[in-house]
Amino acid sequence: MTGNRPKIVVTGRIPEPGLDRLRAIGEVWAWSDDQPISIDVRDRELATADAAVTLLTDRVDEAFLDAAPNLRVVANVAVGFNNIDVDACRRRGVIVTNTPGVLTDATADLAMALILMVTRRLGEGERLIRSGTPWQWGMFMMLGTGLQGRRLGIIGMGGIGVALARRARAFGMSIAYHNRSAVSADIAAELEAERLDLDTLLRTCDVVSLNCPYSPETHHLIDARSLASMRRDAVLVNTARGPIVDEAALAMALRDGTIAAAALDVFENEPSVHPDLLGLDNAVLVPHLGSATIETRTAMATLAADNVVAVVSGGSAITPVG
Repeated sequence: MTGNRPKIVVTGRIPEPGLDRLRAIGEVWAWSDDQPISIDVRDRELATADAAVTLLTDRVDEAFLDAAPNLRVVANVAVGFNNIDVDACRRRGVIVTNTPGVLTDATADLAMALILMVTRRLGEGERLIRSGTPWQWGMFMMLGTGLQGRRLGIIGMGGIGVALARRARAFGMSIAYHNRSAVSADIAAELEAERLDLDTLLRTCDVVSLNCPYSPETHHLIDARSLASMRRDAVLVNTARGPIVDEAALAMALRDGTIAAAALDVFENEPSVHPDLLGLDNAVLVPHLGSATIETRTAMATLAADNVVAVVSGGSAITPVG
């Protein structure tokens, strides 16, 4: 605390509107480099911090908390919070918040784009053009598959899953989903969505999209056994979290034709990508762009800042975790 103004540490670059919100109520120290903050610098600033705004690349663990004895709130600029030891925060009375809702449409847009990329082989096509390889239009050149009449299986039917289903319906797809609880009757009727157990969804769907949270229960949910149960002409899309998929098993399945193709926005050991995926034409790989629109990232930073403002002002967090 500096005078009567709380100290707020921001561990990575965030859009200015979020910083402006924080500066209005506190003394803000913000890391401004694109490279990750060093532990020494981070811990030096956390020593007197009342609040921290973190990114999904930060690990908020016992060591982080040990460095911040006065910490009251950690506001994660992400919908996921698997980078935070929530139990350790709770034991120390530190409130954890995230940014749900504001990235729903952007992530659903990207998931739909990946479905189109992988089924229409757009990445292959662009690489062909950029490589300078001679080509000529032909009836059987780089044939993909259409989406009309195909079945999309969504694993994790929260806000993003529902938003993706609406987009897929516009492309003529039918919807199945696997979720701990059923969607509301209104949404089920709107989407004509069928709730299935996981094995049935994997076995029967043309496209499988991962939109579930990451947790110990979903770690390697898609492994060699799951991939073997999918259709040989099926494709897998992951815009959730990388460790939900066993990348080594996926690379082998793609190489051997166990499934037709995959499109990944997230990776098991991000930013590293399993080397066996890099040379596969039937793998579309993009660098965690799910929320990467100006509007969405600004909304995420602003919501994280609003959570800090609420807590340090003595109120309740807007979007608390747990």
